[in-house]
Amino acid sequence: MLVLAFPAQAFGTNCYVVAPAAGEQALVVDPGIGVVDQLREVLAEHRLKPAAVLLTHGHLDHVFSVTPVCTTGDDADLAAYIHADDRYRLQDPAASLDPQLVAMFEQQFGAAWTWREPPVVEQVRDHQHLDLAGLGVDVLHAPGHTEGSVMFTLPGAPDGVPVEASSTVLAGDVLFAGSIGRTDLPGGDHDAMMRSLREVVLPLPDDALILPGHGPATTMVRERAANPYLTGL
Repeated sequence: MLVLAFPAQAFGTNCYVVAPAAGEQALVVDPGIGVVDQLREVLAEHRLKPAAVLLTHGHLDHVFSVTPVCTTGDDADLAAYIHADDRYRLQDPAASLDPQLVAMFEQQFGAAWTWREPPVVEQVRDHQHLDLAGLGVDVLHAPGHTEGSVMFTLPGAPDGVPVEASSTVLAGDVLFAGSIGRTDLPGGDHDAMMRSLREVVLPLPDDALILPGHGPATTMVRERAANPYLTGL
């Protein structure tokens, strides 16, 4: 399995490209702010053709570029996959943002805020299995950061990873190396996050490779031993 990652231009949001191998179809995960040009270069370098976009949740820094990725050039009308409980966020991801933050985006990107939903949106549910781009992807609903936060899991590890891993977990903002996603934003729920950590995250196998929405990759055995939000559960 080929997994490529690079940060967006704001908030350090990780955008991932996942494919069976170079020259194949690929999944784009969490295309954030200002990623379109770099994503195009990554796809061209590895001769990949996008087949779908996976969204771990509906916050602006994870979905900012979803519509251009889904509708540009030969990739027109790709489906964007998001949990049903975060589907409403695609109507206007900036609706819950402070106006000053929206103004910052406009200043940085040189245009007034505009938004258009991707034309094809597929709503996913907990424990759903997806067969996309020649890959098997399982959905784990883990609310707390947002109502519809999910983790996407795939069997096996990416090529070239120097650890043995039985699975790869695209964790979004549920779990980070040494931390978790914040719960004080609109739609966040601390109690729901604690339940998700206890009932969804902790049961992951020790050798699961965790690819978070921000920051470096980690492993479940490392987080189980050292992440302060897990050690007390």
